[in-house]
Amino acid sequence: MAAAPRRVVVTQRFFDQATVDYLERSGCEVFEAPLPEGQADGSLSHQELVQRLEGAAGWIVGHAHVTRELMAALPDLRIVSRRGVGHDRVDLVAASEFGKVVCIAVGGNHESVADHSIALMLAVGHRFRETQAAMIAGDWQIRIGTDLFRKTVGVIGLGRIGRSVVQRLRGFETQVLALSSTQDGAYAAANGIAYVDLDELLGRSDYVSVHAPLKPETRFILGREALAKMKPGAFLINTGRGGLVDDAALLDALRCGAIAGAGLDVFLSETDPALEPVTQALLALPNVVATPHAAASSREALARTNMVAARNVVAVLNGGDPPAECVMADGRRA
Repeated sequence: MAAAPRRVVVTQRFFDQATVDYLERSGCEVFEAPLPEGQADGSLSHQELVQRLEGAAGWIVGHAHVTRELMAALPDLRIVSRRGVGHDRVDLVAASEFGKVVCIAVGGNHESVADHSIALMLAVGHRFRETQAAMIAGDWQIRIGTDLFRKTVGVIGLGRIGRSVVQRLRGFETQVLALSSTQDGAYAAANGIAYVDLDELLGRSDYVSVHAPLKPETRFILGREALAKMKPGAFLINTGRGGLVDDAALLDALRCGAIAGAGLDVFLSETDPALEPVTQALLALPNVVATPHAAASSREALARTNMVAARNVVAVLNGGDPPAECVMADGRRA
């Protein structure tokens, strides 16, 4: 007799049919939860999430906060599988205590985020936004930009995304300075990277690209004092997490001309709505090119991360183990 379907709830948009088919072939019953128009699952209240997730054994989640209270209200839930690599919105301690597994979709989107990071460097350096805005207004005056070619680029964080950025920078013949919690001498030698401390990286880099994970020790790694140490005329690129940069301090640095511009995909206001005025002020600046936490949202990356998240769910529901690098908490081992 076939096993009864295991209910898997998806609270994400852009969930492709190939991944749904995979889950169903694996004995799962897939329910794609409705979301408010134009909003992601992070906008759902505790009660709305409970209603959508009732009876679910697996949850493929985007940006919702997975709290202790939410997990306590979902006794059937065995695995929380993020379609992404961040896990700062999941209470990992509570997940372990409640016997649940938390996974991330490692290896699915780092290439797309790296592409996006390079695109932001080029867009802000060559002043695409302000030039097009002027052209729309009838002003075709040429605005002089800044090359990425043969510049010095500081990369903060050398995980999968940081290394993919480094790979792309080789085509621009850049000098790469890196700040990393671990230092691989062979990798550095093969890729022409110099490991430096934060002060040296900031003082020498024409572009600073942030890819560190958000942890207590990295929160505001680029705060007011650090931003003041950036090379005059430099550009800041943040496709990591909003909490890595003090957005209010960045706003001041841009307004006074201490740095030349910024390419931003993430903002502090994503987790703290009180900072929305700061975000809006950043967006209004002509030397800021911004996207709405969209770096990982190419068609290709979404298809890859959908499938990684689904495979993690199936592994746990089958009593097995997802790839070790995907597992952030495993309460089954407690």
